[in-house]
Parts: sequence; structure tokens; C-alpha cells
Amino acid sequence: MGVAAIVAALAVGMSKGGLPIVGMLSVPILALAMSPVRAAAVLLPIYIISDVVGLWLYRRDFSRRNLMILIPAGIAGVGVGWATATVISDRAVTLLIGFVALAFCIDLWRKRKRTIPPKPADVPRGLFWGTLTGFTSFVSHAGAPPYQMFMLPQKLPKLVFAGTSTILFAVINLAKLVPYWALGQMSPQNLQFFWLLVPAAILGTYAGRSLVNRIPQDLFYRFVQGALFLISLKLIFDGIRG
Repeated sequence: MGVAAIVAALAVGMSKGGLPIVGMLSVPILALAMSPVRAAAVLLPIYIISDVVGLWLYRRDFSRRNLMILIPAGIAGVGVGWATATVISDRAVTLLIGFVALAFCIDLWRKRKRTIPPKPADVPRGLFWGTLTGFTSFVSHAGAPPYQMFMLPQKLPKLVFAGTSTILFAVINLAKLVPYWALGQMSPQNLQFFWLLVPAAILGTYAGRSLVNRIPQDLFYRFVQGALFLISLKLIFDGIRG
């Protein structure tokens, strides 16, 4: 379990360093050694520590307008997740996000040869995708696909895209602390791995930022789209398998 936990913490750190889709691998990796529900609870404090480092690294690179729209919506989504924790099926949410993300990727690639102008950060779409981001992040730390479905059409500079992601998910993760505690997820047993995983998470954060700096912008967005496609297939598989 130790190796799986360290690799999962590295993935969390890299997501906070600017590669948000990598963070979605963390819970599945740790779920190889424990239940997915416990894995999500174990990793939440690691997400928050990585957030602190990520906020420092991206303190000048973010979209203020996007954050003004997405932060309130994301917090609302966490509230919806908390209120429906005993009603909504994790399997149904996983399938929904998987199919929506898959359709989004296919539509992007279908239009790849067209010259499509960037979409603005409009409020109605932002509130919808932001709420869905907060909700799916609460359920399974899987907020990246809804976030990317709103952000990718804007064609922002890669550092602004990555920094906005880091700041948004830092706020969402902080908002999840009280609900997770109230639902009994933040038990001493789940927190015993905390200090073991912190160094790996911090290392991963700096590694993620370094990769974002080095990757050309076109290649960065192709990586994000390709990773989103693979993750959507995995979510569908997980939802069908139950």
C-alpha cells in the first residue's frame, strides 16, 4: 500500500502543479490498496497541502473572471454533493461525467480542422460547469472533466489555464473539509498516512509546474484533450463495472 500511496500523492502534486487531469489518477491508484471511498478521504488533506504550494507557484497566472464565476458555483456544487451524499449513486454520477466528457472530446476532434474563435467565459455556462465541477470533485475528486469542458473552448494561455485550475480546486478542496468530516471520512485511521505522503505531493507539485513550463502550448492542450478522452473511458468503465 505504501508504494501506491506515494504514487497517488505524486499524481495529486502534479495536478496542483498545472496538470489537473493527472490528479484524477490518484484515487484509482490508491484504490488498488484500499476502498475508493477511503482513498478519497486519505487524499483530501494531501490535496490541500499541494494546493498551498500550487497557489504560490501560480499566484500571478490566473483568469480573474473565470474564478469569479467558477468559485461560487464550485462551492455550491460541493453543497449539492453533501446534501445528496446518501441519495445519489456514485455509479450514476461516474457514468454521466464519463459520457459527457467523451462526447465533448469527440466534438472537439470533429471540429479540429475548423478555425473556431475562443468562447468567452460566460456566466450561464460557467455556473453550470462550475457546479458540476464542485459536485463531482466532492463525490470522487473527479472535477477535472467538467472544468475542462468549460475552459478548453476559451483557448487561454497554458499558464493561465493551469493557474485558474489550481486556484479553483484549492477553494473547492477547502470547502470539502467540513462535509467530509461530518460524513465521518476524516477519521484518525485515514489521516495516519498524512505525513508520509506530504513530501511526495510537494515534489509532484514542483514537477508539474516544471512540465507545464517546458511543454509547448499546442502540445499541452493536446495532452489535456488526450488525457480527458482516456479518463472519460475509464469513468465509463468504472460506472458500468459499478
